[in-house]
Amino acid sequence: MKFFAHHGCFHEEKVIGNYFTVDFAVWTDTSAAALSDDLDDTLNYQLIYDIVKEEMAVPSNLLEHVAGRILRRVRAAFPDVEKATVTISKLNPPLGGEVGASRLTMEL
Repeated sequence: MKFFAHHGCFHEEKVIGNYFTVDFAVWTDTSAAALSDDLDDTLNYQLIYDIVKEEMAVPSNLLEHVAGRILRRVRAAFPDVEKATVTISKLNPPLGGEVGASRLTMEL
C-alpha cells in the first residue's frame, strides 16, 4: 500500500509530508473459507486496508506509533488473528544523504 502522509519528528516533515509504503501480513485459520468460498468465513482485506489508510492519515512523530495503532485496531476488528506484522517504510527520509527508505517492522 502506498500513502502520502505527515509522519516524522522534524517540523518540515509534518508540513511537507512524504510518501510511505505499508506491508501488512496476517496469520489466521482460513480453512472454513477454503471450503466455503464465503467472505464471511475469512478476513476482509478491504477492512484491513481501510484501517491502515485511516491510521496513516493521523500524523505521528514515530513510525512505531503508527504501526502500533494499526496492529491494535486490526486485533480489535479481527479477534481470531493469530499473528500480524506491519512494515512501514518512509521513502527518501530527510537524513542528510541519499537514503532509499527508513523502515520499521512490528508484530503482534
